[in-house]
Amino acid sequence: MNTLLDKFKGVIDLSSREVALLSKIDPNRLPRHIAVIMDGNGRWAKQRNFPRVAGHKAGISAVRAVVETAARLSVPVLTLYAFSVENWKRPRSEVSMLMGLLKEYLRKELSTIMKNNIRFKAIGRLDELPTSVQRELQYAEDESRNNQGTQMTVALNYSGRLELVDSVNSLLRNGASYPIDEKDLESGLYTIGLPELDLLIRTSGEMRISNFLLWQIAYAEIHVTEVLWPDFRGVDLLEAVLDFQTRERRYGGIRAPSLQSTR
Repeated sequence: MNTLLDKFKGVIDLSSREVALLSKIDPNRLPRHIAVIMDGNGRWAKQRNFPRVAGHKAGISAVRAVVETAARLSVPVLTLYAFSVENWKRPRSEVSMLMGLLKEYLRKELSTIMKNNIRFKAIGRLDELPTSVQRELQYAEDESRNNQGTQMTVALNYSGRLELVDSVNSLLRNGASYPIDEKDLESGLYTIGLPELDLLIRTSGEMRISNFLLWQIAYAEIHVTEVLWPDFRGVDLLEAVLDFQTRERRYGGIRAPSLQSTR
């Protein structure tokens, strides 16, 4: 049994699809940073003639499964797109419900976060969130600050464009001199200090970035699945990781020709 299978021992059925995937995944080539656009809650609910709130509530189980799987894989960073700046345009009742679900998740799942040695971090324009939400976020960050495992980063009131605007404004406030370079701009991003984004996953089959991590995705591999977010589980994350490991990452260069091809 390889080291990855050992980490999942007692968690999965040894005859399951997860075992087959774990046997194929190279533990030395795991992505350092995975981000997920969690899409499809509304469609999931509509397909079942449920109210939209049911889709959002069902999505919590997907968050739990993906976070625990990433932690067992020892993925350094997992970033989840939970609430965008544009989401404020939704009905007030839905926004209020989403904020309530967020607080409920943090209260109920903090023990699991601590058990799995996960560090919790929120990014975005957090000062514009309700005060009660800010308190819960800060508490979760403070409690998990010394954990040494996977960092779970949740993007809230987030916009990739506004992140770049905020970075530039921070440079201006601090008297940055012309010209600025990439390192200067990166120093003001919400993700400063995190590894480069390696893998972006989008659920529900949509081929859009949705204003998420626009700077960070420059060389990320993108994996799109038809699975709606409430149905997404650890096995789907493993499939995305295995797909990532099949990609040839050249960062704009070309693959060196083999001896056979030069003959």
